[in-house]
Amino acid sequence: MARPLPATPLIALDAVVLDLETTGLDVRSARIVQVGAVRLSEGHAAEDGALSLLVDPGEPIPPASTAIHGVGNDAVAGAPGPSEALAQIAAFAGERIVIGHTIGFDLAVLKAESARAGAPWKRPRSLDTRVLAQVANPDLPGFGMEVIAGWLGVRLRDRHSAIGDALTTADLFLALIPHLRDRGIRTLAEAEAACKRLADAAAAQPGGWEEPVVAPRAERERGLARIDSYPYRHRIADVMTSPVLFGEAAMPLVQAARQMADQRISSLILPDEGEGYGIVTERDVLRAIARDGAAALDRPVGAIATRPLRTVPAEAFIYRAVGRMNRLKVRHLGVRDEAGALVGAISARDLLRLRATEAISLGDAIDDARNVAALAAAWARLPAVAESLVAEDVDARAIAGVISRELGAATRQAAVLAEAKLRQEGLGDPPVPYALLVLGSAGRGESLLALDQDNAIVFAEGEPDGPEDRYFARLGAEIADALHAIAVPYCKGGVMARNPAWRGSLATWHGRVASWLERSRPEDLLSVDIFFDLRAVHGESGLAHRLLADAQEGARGSLAFLKLLAEAGGKIHSPFGLFGALRTEDGRLDLKMSGLFPVVTAARILAIRHGIAERSTPRRLEGLRKRQVGAGADLERLVAAHAVLLKRVLAQQIEDIHDGVPPSNKVKVKALGRAEQSELKDALAAIGQVPHIVRDLMF
Repeated sequence: MARPLPATPLIALDAVVLDLETTGLDVRSARIVQVGAVRLSEGHAAEDGALSLLVDPGEPIPPASTAIHGVGNDAVAGAPGPSEALAQIAAFAGERIVIGHTIGFDLAVLKAESARAGAPWKRPRSLDTRVLAQVANPDLPGFGMEVIAGWLGVRLRDRHSAIGDALTTADLFLALIPHLRDRGIRTLAEAEAACKRLADAAAAQPGGWEEPVVAPRAERERGLARIDSYPYRHRIADVMTSPVLFGEAAMPLVQAARQMADQRISSLILPDEGEGYGIVTERDVLRAIARDGAAALDRPVGAIATRPLRTVPAEAFIYRAVGRMNRLKVRHLGVRDEAGALVGAISARDLLRLRATEAISLGDAIDDARNVAALAAAWARLPAVAESLVAEDVDARAIAGVISRELGAATRQAAVLAEAKLRQEGLGDPPVPYALLVLGSAGRGESLLALDQDNAIVFAEGEPDGPEDRYFARLGAEIADALHAIAVPYCKGGVMARNPAWRGSLATWHGRVASWLERSRPEDLLSVDIFFDLRAVHGESGLAHRLLADAQEGARGSLAFLKLLAEAGGKIHSPFGLFGALRTEDGRLDLKMSGLFPVVTAARILAIRHGIAERSTPRRLEGLRKRQVGAGADLERLVAAHAVLLKRVLAQQIEDIHDGVPPSNKVKVKALGRAEQSELKDALAAIGQVPHIVRDLMF
């Protein structure tokens, strides 16, 4: 079983919920008389296979204790002793997180029993529902199991029996998750940090208290697997060598084989005949000949084709193709451009130097998630992959590209799950073709680990609040809820397809963009800028392509709009204080507001103004330089500064995730070395010139 990941959303936690009944409440003398444990996986308690065990403590059970839990001396006669009970608990729990109500008491008892038995003791990582309830609702009159269950509407199960209390605790934990999420406690590490408050309760507990443990730094470093960074630094378009060779389904097999041999390629694509493109590979040809002999050569190639052809985007990273081939057990994939057109093919031969490690399979684990909890479990791998890439000294811009692609993939899979849910509810399939869009940093390929949702929907036709719009409103709400559940929070600014302003038909969107171009106040354009970073992640990408192209063309011709867009971004607040020192708040500096936001906004506006159809900030700035718009040295400094800021923010976010601190864009300046601080100051100084550059290059 894999080691628990700190970024695992609570809904996806693989855990054991444990409860002990004992001879007393003083851990120095309390002995186990009953064990109850149930496994928790993908948001459900597995009642089948639960551990329910009576234990002979080796001494009389006090009548006062029996009066509470009902376990007397006769009940435990002939039951296994503490040593066997400890072994069964260890085997049942493995390396899973242990959850309990006042779990510190149970852990202290287990430690004492281990000492008596001469058995090794290792504190498990643990969560306490009592403390989590206090975090989720500090105004409760008390934090006993009955009070918390009453607040959450959870039914008590056979109270004061070990298995009954374990099952009740499992229900409490699952019911607490949405309340914790509302308090900013979304992941295992964040919940562990909250549970450190158990230490404050130690003095109130008779006989001691076993504090919870989180993964120490040494364990984190040992668990940081080396990773082949090549598939994360290169895109499919970089290695795609197989051109698209089309053939007719009626073509004799011998002719298809001859074409593949002449072109020195290993596959032939057949046209879409209603079931998607087909593919015939050299292996298919050999199998047909082996099965039917020479007669196979005269048969139509369409008879042995596989449909539909599985595809990947040309701009996807290589690890995506490796993982997909591994999961689907195929050796060829079609490659599509941004508009959805088939532009090539990629084969296992092209990727021979790569292997489908667990990390590389990250993307397909997201694509294959069958429910929200499975999606959350797959999503939890992302920070670990990012951390491994940082350790391999991969450029932060490439890592941001990986994070962005997986955020897009998670958004797409949330839509797939939402569509399935609406079908189950009798609402049917989407009434018209549509495209689900990601905006902002996800669209630009510059997302880091402090994520929220920025998404939109464009559909082929339909009026506001019409039947089509109502369907997509519901779909957008389901998508938003699923992403929120996997620890991608709701957008605080409301930029989500569930809100009317961020969904609509193509005609509605055209009208919306036209109204933006006519605005006269910068405050009327808040959040509009990220629209111009849009990227389709699901559905009919052609709708998104048309919408963005038309919007860019309209905006390019409106200097007044672009100036308002620049003003809407606000003024750059200098991060420098007296004598050039960096000004911080609580020891941290917000590098998004002080640096990333100004350079991203400037690159976006200037790219629109000069007709540069790129999304990422570096490519937009490079596009300006290639067109000799402005001073090349100034633009190169901005590109370099952007990379420095991404690197610093990403490193801080990884550290915060391990510490159970919600990741943000605020960096601990004093934790940086002298060279790092100097590099950061140079980057921020370069970005301080952005207003002058924008003014010079706008016209």
